[in-house]
Amino acid sequence: MLSRHLAKFILAILAFALPAASWPAALEAGIGVANITPDTEKFQVPLGGYGERMNKPAVGIHDYTMAKALIFRQGDKKYALVTLDLVGIPRSLRDQVLARIKDTGITSDTLMLAASHTHASVEMNALNSVNVFNIPQIGIFDQKLLDFTADQIAQAIIQANQKFVPIRVGTGSTKVEGLNRNRRGDPTVDPEMTVTRIDTLDGKPFVVFVNFTAHPTYVNEKIMEVSAEWPGYLQREVEAFIDGAVCMYSNGAEGDTAPTGGRGPSAFARCEDHGRKLAIAVLKLFPTIETSPDVKFAYSMDTLKLPPRTPPPALMQEAGVEYGLNPEMIKGFVDVMVPESSYLGVLRLGDFVGVSIPGELFSKLGLEIRAALKDAGATHPVVVGLGNEWISYIMPPEEFTQGGYEPGVSFYGDQLGPRVVEQAIAAGKKILATK
Repeated sequence: MLSRHLAKFILAILAFALPAASWPAALEAGIGVANITPDTEKFQVPLGGYGERMNKPAVGIHDYTMAKALIFRQGDKKYALVTLDLVGIPRSLRDQVLARIKDTGITSDTLMLAASHTHASVEMNALNSVNVFNIPQIGIFDQKLLDFTADQIAQAIIQANQKFVPIRVGTGSTKVEGLNRNRRGDPTVDPEMTVTRIDTLDGKPFVVFVNFTAHPTYVNEKIMEVSAEWPGYLQREVEAFIDGAVCMYSNGAEGDTAPTGGRGPSAFARCEDHGRKLAIAVLKLFPTIETSPDVKFAYSMDTLKLPPRTPPPALMQEAGVEYGLNPEMIKGFVDVMVPESSYLGVLRLGDFVGVSIPGELFSKLGLEIRAALKDAGATHPVVVGLGNEWISYIMPPEEFTQGGYEPGVSFYGDQLGPRVVEQAIAAGKKILATK
């Protein structure tokens, strides 16, 4: 039997003898951060998430909303994961960001944007260039706000592209009970939190990427200050205790999931308490995650094929009242504002597989995707909710026919949920099968 020292010597000789092309390039990453909070004295900043605000401008800034860009590079491959403290992403914002980052090598096929869905950030339709309806309840388009937001997001991506370091990656998951609940009476909820740990080669923390499912809605329609809500507190708390790391957050299948468990005398106190409790769970899990420089890196971008656009019956019964739409306006609204197809992105980093869904998926469907991908070999699959675009709420057929607010903002009929789930599982399995 060969001695350990002799075996090492032979391996070293082979390493020099084999051509460089037979060895995979090191996985590297770059990080960039930019403040996307508009100055409320220079801009009129309507806040999204509640039609009752009637497009009134924010009166100030409670805490900053951020863009955080993480670019992976391996050989000639690049991929950008960008988390945003925004309520949602209209296609025009994504297009404007892409126009500003052409020199980075990042394209539409290699860009995953993920909104946290904070209900105290810029109104999504104020950034939507096809919004021509001038309805205060849904937001009024503002070219200056679109340009500012796209500029700042692009700045984060360009910054991330300037310096790359070799990395180690590992992922872990844990259940966090009592911090989310189903808001439609269904007992189904997803309490699993997934944390991807990215270190430099010498083991120094570089990025902590957290995925957890719940609406950021402690801030109600009467509060008119810009805020990243509880996801902002979560990220800042983690960064305070893991020196040198940038914390990024993406939501999950939060369509029917509300936050709960935050305690305090005010909405912002409850945001802080909720974010701190999640941060404590992150900090407990983080040291247990083993990282490796040898991780499978793969990605894809497919066209998400959607059912025909259909004005939902519940729109006038529920959401139409809030959003100021009468029956005559609804068809035109759907034809103009609702896309015929969308984006389905997948990112694999070793045991982590993130499938981006361009809307608000219900928890039951998110769990179905995760279970199917676990069966296919993914250790830590997640849904990246509100990814790349916002198309509508996405729910099981029985929830669509049940009525309520969410079906009133679901624009593709009762088969949208099954159609999205089928394609998401297929895209995830395809990435898992990539050699």
